[in-house]
Amino acid sequence: MANWSDPRSDIAGFGGTTVARGEAYDAGLRSYMLSVYNYMASGVLLTGLVAMLFASSGLAYQILAGPGILKYVIMFAPLLFVMVMSFGMNRLSTVAMQAMFWAYAAVMGLSLSSILLVYTGTSVAQTFFATAAAFAGLSLWGYTTKRDLSAFGTFLIMGVVGLLVASLINLFFKSSAMNMVISFIGVLLFAGLTAYDTQKIKSIYAYVAGTDMMGKSVVMGALNLYLDFINMFLFLLRFMGNQRN
Repeated sequence: MANWSDPRSDIAGFGGTTVARGEAYDAGLRSYMLSVYNYMASGVLLTGLVAMLFASSGLAYQILAGPGILKYVIMFAPLLFVMVMSFGMNRLSTVAMQAMFWAYAAVMGLSLSSILLVYTGTSVAQTFFATAAAFAGLSLWGYTTKRDLSAFGTFLIMGVVGLLVASLINLFFKSSAMNMVISFIGVLLFAGLTAYDTQKIKSIYAYVAGTDMMGKSVVMGALNLYLDFINMFLFLLRFMGNQRN
């Protein structure tokens, strides 16, 4: 497979040496990626705090395990946020994108509080740290590798679509064996997406640096990595999680 081409090779500059421009680009890229990771990590932290508070308050059990439409609002609201942010990126301001990201992370916390009702706190914590370690390694590889991962993008996205279809089918069959297969494939797919999305976010910097889209790009990059992390965590929890009695 061909090596990935560094976007810096396509950037034209005036004044200064090529080395100086390269150093400036690298410094800007590091700052950009740090912002993406800070948003993503802060979003995960907010989701975790909201989930713990909602579950410990007793409201999670009353709402999510009881009757009423509110539980469906909590379940499907995160999807609505993602759709609005994805399709409305060009129309929304940077501040609006940031506000929606934090709102999305909070709503996800309400939705994910259900896992604290099903699995023990110890197994959730162990799975979280295992996911964090795997995510860090995969994202670092995606950032540093010279191999072009774009060819895997379509395959990974098609895999996620297929995984969603299989999950919907298994809602009717309720096969534990199929559930394990889905979980295993899910972990692999979102592990691959973590590396792929990291390289994609890195390459996008060359096109948004110094433009009004840079702030929005940071938020969308953080959202993509957040989704990779959360989904990898949820699929891995099916293997490592110990259910409450």
